[in-house]
Amino acid sequence: MKNVPLYIAGEFVESQTDQWIDVTDPATNEVIARAPCTTDAEMRRAIDNAGEVFKAWRETPVSERARVMMRYQALLKEHHDEIAEILSSETGKTFEDAKGDVWRGIEVVEHAANIPSLMMGETVENVAREVDTYSYTQPLGVCAGITPFNFPAMIPLWMFPMAIACGNTFILKPSEQDPLTPMKLAELFEQAGAPRGVLQVVHGGKEQVDILLTDPAIKAVSFVGSVPVGRYIYETGTRNMKRVQSFAGAKNHMVVLPDANKDQVVKALVGASVGAAGQRCMAISVAVFVGEAQEWIPEVRDALAAAKPGAWNDKSASYGPIISQKAKERVESLITRGEEEGANLLLDGRNCTVDGLPDGNWVGPTLFSGVKTDMDIYKEEIFGPVLSCMEVDTLADAIALVNDSPYGNGTSIFTSSGGAARRYQHEIEVGQVGINVPIPVPLPFFSFTGWKGSFYGDQHAYGKQAVKFYTETKTITARWFSSDAVAETNFSIRMR
Repeated sequence: MKNVPLYIAGEFVESQTDQWIDVTDPATNEVIARAPCTTDAEMRRAIDNAGEVFKAWRETPVSERARVMMRYQALLKEHHDEIAEILSSETGKTFEDAKGDVWRGIEVVEHAANIPSLMMGETVENVAREVDTYSYTQPLGVCAGITPFNFPAMIPLWMFPMAIACGNTFILKPSEQDPLTPMKLAELFEQAGAPRGVLQVVHGGKEQVDILLTDPAIKAVSFVGSVPVGRYIYETGTRNMKRVQSFAGAKNHMVVLPDANKDQVVKALVGASVGAAGQRCMAISVAVFVGEAQEWIPEVRDALAAAKPGAWNDKSASYGPIISQKAKERVESLITRGEEEGANLLLDGRNCTVDGLPDGNWVGPTLFSGVKTDMDIYKEEIFGPVLSCMEVDTLADAIALVNDSPYGNGTSIFTSSGGAARRYQHEIEVGQVGINVPIPVPLPFFSFTGWKGSFYGDQHAYGKQAVKFYTETKTITARWFSSDAVAETNFSIRMR
């Protein structure tokens, strides 16, 4: 049995804990490793070391920090498929999906390599007579990241490269369900020449998270996960005077107008709803059909029925298993509740089987129509391959429906009308909008901008907002008492 190590003070060490968490392959439910619940002493050592290393790292020239990121992105590319295989083995993601997870993380590291230009301050000369004002962007100190199971490469790479490039040190607490991928990321970061202690990796659950949220040495915390945990992270962290960005749940709507390209709509809905087994915070879980577009629902059902789950290395598989048996049971219970509440179950993914893998956490593609806003399948984030269809008469009705949702992570509209698209992007109260793009996740030079109950905080992930989150601005107003006469006198004295 492989014990997942800690990464503390630049060393991969085995924890001295007596509490371990099983890491399972969700396609077989076999235990493939054990993750430690980091002891209090080990947490203390990681935090203290990160604080000590920060003193030197913050003085490291920004160009040197950028070169670490350049070497790191080169190593990540070199080991891209290896990381994806590790990721697939512990999440069940198909290999192609896993490679996308890794690649989106690499893109953020490439963005972090531009840190010299991203950290530039501002200057105004002569704000008053012979008085100049300018600003510096300076790091915070020790920062922490708490990451979820569904993107074990991309989301850690959202966090620590940007924070460290800004001059901070970082403590990562990855999901206990798939810690092997983040450990590989740490291994390659060390190989890239990052100084010992700039990055620390600890493991565990709520007890370890609470230490990060309450220890005064931690200056900022970044989190991605569920709504209740996200709210807890934000409230606890801010109550302890920390800067917090907390990305929580979602219920993403795709609005379909009757003038859209039907084939594009059907393909987009299949990939965006069941891809990664629906375990994406940007997954489309609600399709809103406007007017005559409601007639397309049977074709969506037929296309979804052709999507089949399977093993990560099965090239014919559309997606993999649900992460755990508990998560599978929750998804299936919500399907049952949707049926009981009166929604039309057009495609039932319960009791799904995959040949040769009888013990996997399989849920087949599931489709409801006639879904109402008071149903649990609409109100709750299912986080499975379940698509709910809703029917409205007009675009205005669709906008009102989406805006009434407590979540605001992502949304999209499919239409051939520029006027309708512009109205939608202008009026919709959601942070990320796609026009004929089902999952509008921005590239790293923009920021990931969830709204409402999908995000707690002020500054978002990666992009320019991440630099603001991980830094403070210092403004200097300077006046030097010198004139031509004084300068000439001083020069004459020095020449004697």
